[in-house]
Amino acid sequence: MLYFVILIFRDLMSITIRPINTLPEYHAVEDLQREIWGAADVEIMPHDLMLTAHKNGGLVLGAFSDEEGSERLVGFVFGFVGLQPDGRIKHCSHVAGVAADYRDRNVGYRLKAAQREYVLAQGIDLITWTFDPLESRNARFNFHKLGATCRTLYPNLYGEMRDALNAGLPSDRFQVDWRIAGSRVERHMRGEAPEPRPAEMMAAGVPLIDPSQIHDASQIPESERMLVEIPANFQRVKTEDRELAARWRMGVRTCFETLFARGLTAADLLVEQGRCFYIVEQYAQED
Repeated sequence: MLYFVILIFRDLMSITIRPINTLPEYHAVEDLQREIWGAADVEIMPHDLMLTAHKNGGLVLGAFSDEEGSERLVGFVFGFVGLQPDGRIKHCSHVAGVAADYRDRNVGYRLKAAQREYVLAQGIDLITWTFDPLESRNARFNFHKLGATCRTLYPNLYGEMRDALNAGLPSDRFQVDWRIAGSRVERHMRGEAPEPRPAEMMAAGVPLIDPSQIHDASQIPESERMLVEIPANFQRVKTEDRELAARWRMGVRTCFETLFARGLTAADLLVEQGRCFYIVEQYAQED
């Protein structure tokens, strides 16, 4: 049996990251899912599924805040063991979230750092998860802060979703690859990754794609490196202009299906003057 003790991460706000251990803590994870996503019971990960996965090689981590001597669950991450297409083992990180009043406090980063340590101790070097490629905050976190990359887009992966954040549009998702033993991930997690300026890249001739104006693959230029813009706040676009949101969704799908088929990789998410850009390029993926 694998013997591993999760590192306990603490900060000045008395946040502790540790495995979920008791039934009341598993029920607190259920409640936090409802709070974060406005999800009905049919949409949440139930405690019995998470507990079973955790006892069989998976992981459920919680972020706990010490509020006046009483613990409160303010974030979590849940994943399980899976297989790559070639049969090698990976860790599937299925769902993670942080309570609204604890966002932008590095809680999500510490949850992923603890998850990485646990999975590395199992002898596994790849974690994958899916997310909406139009959610710029998540993209910035996944690509730039953690060092993940992506070569896979699943159109309408989950079908029509019923939670408050995702209802009404196709559930297209990136699957990101987080190669947790590699030097790229180490650089990004230490904050040492380079960050090119999109304006300088465009001035040097790197093409820019606006997916909201893309209707078919013939509009996508041939290049070994390009920028693909996404909205800074897709939730606001969805609220204010549903037709524009649908154009973004389908344009991003067309762009990335085409670029991935050409062998390119989404390698980073850059932010400049309030605008958000994926770097998509030829990239030698670390094994």
